[in-house]
Amino acid sequence: MAEIPKDEPARTGAGVAPHVEAWFVREVLPLEASLMSFLKSACRNPAEAADLRQDIYANVIAAARKSIPERTRFFVFAAARNLLVDRLRRERVISIDTVSDLDELGLVAEEPGQDRDLIARDELRRVRAAIDELPPKCREAVVLRRIEGLSGREIALRMGVNETTVSHHISTGVRLLAEKLYGELSRKQR
Repeated sequence: MAEIPKDEPARTGAGVAPHVEAWFVREVLPLEASLMSFLKSACRNPAEAADLRQDIYANVIAAARKSIPERTRFFVFAAARNLLVDRLRRERVISIDTVSDLDELGLVAEEPGQDRDLIARDELRRVRAAIDELPPKCREAVVLRRIEGLSGREIALRMGVNETTVSHHISTGVRLLAEKLYGELSRKQR
């Protein structure tokens, strides 16, 4: 990242140093079309994309005030991804204060019996053992997709392969898991 020149004021009347504003206009604004396309495809409600874009721009400018990134495109899309992940996390959290009675949520249920707990633990051990037996590339792809929830593109980048190969690893892994888990089940039932 490029450092802010010492002789230049940190802010102008508009709140952004001239060199940051120039960098933003020159490097960030040309990315707007691809950023909006990314946001519209990533959002449940594509109408939120414009609001998200503004939040991303605010985050990018705030970071650029300290130090201008050298790889602008990477930086902007990383900021977008991080904002989307943060919003998703916030959406999944339900404040206990928002619901006066937990019965309203339908979450209160009887405690599972010890037998259900033991069965669930055994199932978890079986699934973990089956995953551990997968070929390494299939195991990595399945874990990244099904457990960590990454997209095909993110997995491809992480594994250093193309998305078609990722799809192949995932489908092979899931098929092998099904054979291992359900094949054993059908043999036990005979």
